[in-house]
Amino acid sequence: MFRPQLPEIPHSPTPLTAQHQVQAPAPSAGRSLTPYVGAVAAVVVVGIVLTALLAAVAVTAVSVAVAAVVLRSLVTGATRR
Repeated sequence: MFRPQLPEIPHSPTPLTAQHQVQAPAPSAGRSLTPYVGAVAAVVVVGIVLTALLAAVAVTAVSVAVAAVVLRSLVTGATRR
């Protein structure tokens, strides 16, 4: 369908001159990517939101774990005294 066209090589030696060939733009394949922009944006936004929620859960889990360790050490320290 889209094959590159090689320039024709002259058989007789001629002086080289710069020739500019103006080619028409290639016709589009028939479909535009415009309808997919909204879907891509939605996927990116959902990914960002899910990543933020995962980070929030991770921070909460770490803080709960630290609080549990501190409370455990306080409780065991109080029973030893």
